[in-house]
Amino acid sequence: MAEMGADVLNVGGVSLETRRIGGDPARPTLVLLHEGLGSVSLWRDFPDQLAAVTGHPVLAFSRAGYGRSDPVDLPRPLDYMQREGRDVLPRLLDAAGLDRVVLVGHSDGASIALVHAGSSAGTRVEKVVVMAPHTFVEPICLTSIRAAREAYLNSDLRDRLQRHHGANTDCAFWGWNDSWLAPDFVHWDIRGFLPAVGVPVLVIQGQDDEYGTILQVDAIRGAVPGGAATLLLPDCGHSPHRDQPGAVLAAIGAFLR
Repeated sequence: MAEMGADVLNVGGVSLETRRIGGDPARPTLVLLHEGLGSVSLWRDFPDQLAAVTGHPVLAFSRAGYGRSDPVDLPRPLDYMQREGRDVLPRLLDAAGLDRVVLVGHSDGASIALVHAGSSAGTRVEKVVVMAPHTFVEPICLTSIRAAREAYLNSDLRDRLQRHHGANTDCAFWGWNDSWLAPDFVHWDIRGFLPAVGVPVLVIQGQDDEYGTILQVDAIRGAVPGGAATLLLPDCGHSPHRDQPGAVLAAIGAFLR
């Protein structure tokens, strides 16, 4: 695959870090949407592997407040994922010149992908892949987010994240952690977007996911009009593309074909 390298896109006056990998221009671009603590660099070599396996072009980007993108003001609004899906992602696709896309989202990024595909802005989406998605708040998720807060304060987690987020490290962590642990966030729910997702969906979930259960898979499978293909992976936590990369790449490749 032809490496197109790192770049910055101006999206509504905000500079967003991006990385593009070339592929067959006749195929839709795979747009990667990272998790709540993710960034371009935290995808590691997954974008390269995805491009090699599928032959599709790939675009990864760091949302505002993450990686080397512009920072954001905190606290984040509690509907930040809905805003990312309905408002920011369409502008990003415009700035990148993309009119045919497949969304590949992980965790928070999976939620953003579902919001976008289930909104009036999602007309360019041909398929959706979601890994460890959230559609509503589960107690197991809040327990793990509280544990992440303790780790950030009392372990080397901040130092490890700083390698990827630099000056955005505190912005990335607290923007995510404080939002999910806000008292009103327990009511956060995007299941209302699912009946309008009119494209094929693949849901990938680890059976040992510490942030969510099979209930997330069932919610999607039961609500999207065409149902959803599912892949439940044993010995797999919240990051299927890192815990079981071979199975994830094979499933995505087959789904796209």
